[in-house]
Amino acid sequence: MSSVVTEVAALLKRRCSAGKRKPRFFKRRVKLKAKRRSKKAVGVKGEEGLIPLVKKYWVQRYDLFLRYDEGIKMDEEGWFSVTPEQIAVRHAARCGGGVVIDAFAGVGGNAIQFATMCHHVIAIDIDPRKVALAFENAKVYGVEEHIDFIVGDFFQLAPSLKGNVVFLSPPWGGPAYMANETFTLDLLKPKNGYSLFQVAQSITPNVIMYLPRNVDLQQVEELSWLSSPPMKVEIEENMLHGRLKSITAYFGDIAF
Repeated sequence: MSSVVTEVAALLKRRCSAGKRKPRFFKRRVKLKAKRRSKKAVGVKGEEGLIPLVKKYWVQRYDLFLRYDEGIKMDEEGWFSVTPEQIAVRHAARCGGGVVIDAFAGVGGNAIQFATMCHHVIAIDIDPRKVALAFENAKVYGVEEHIDFIVGDFFQLAPSLKGNVVFLSPPWGGPAYMANETFTLDLLKPKNGYSLFQVAQSITPNVIMYLPRNVDLQQVEELSWLSSPPMKVEIEENMLHGRLKSITAYFGDIAF
């Protein structure tokens, strides 16, 4: 485990021994039913020639983007990393207005929904190709003018950023994340979850983290103890088509 995680563990131990109260931990399950288009109506053109990994996600394309057939563009990583649209809509609805910073925007699934809800969005990704795809996808939804697309490193940009909410959907390490019985925060990329959260918290206390369904929930709760006094945290199970798809953690004023 990284030195940062070790230091955080020591900090938490000191705070608990000093008698600090833990924040109230609220967990809820939200069931989402994504709208699907008929394969018969639109066909499955383009499926031939897809690599096996992408083929697995191709059948879920309307869960990822309901308007997929209208010109949505994806790269290989985007197929398994973009937030399903109905979950992204849920995230956007919880923000309450203002400026949202999407720290790892990818191909734009979340940024588009934040912008659709009339938020101004700062969408950041270190990969220029992904930023270009996100821009094209935003055009499909007609919200490109509400998003500032930035090619850059979130950690380097953070000191100059201002916003009401920071959204963190960092890489989980690809589909192999499910090989771990329990996904710990030190497995997140490009830095561990504690470091990610502390950088986001330096911008605003209102943070949303989108995490794997097998994430260590105790570690997620511990993130709320890093502030003084500890902040509120709400952990939400995102159900899609009756199955647990992911975990979303809300911190600060946007937590119930």
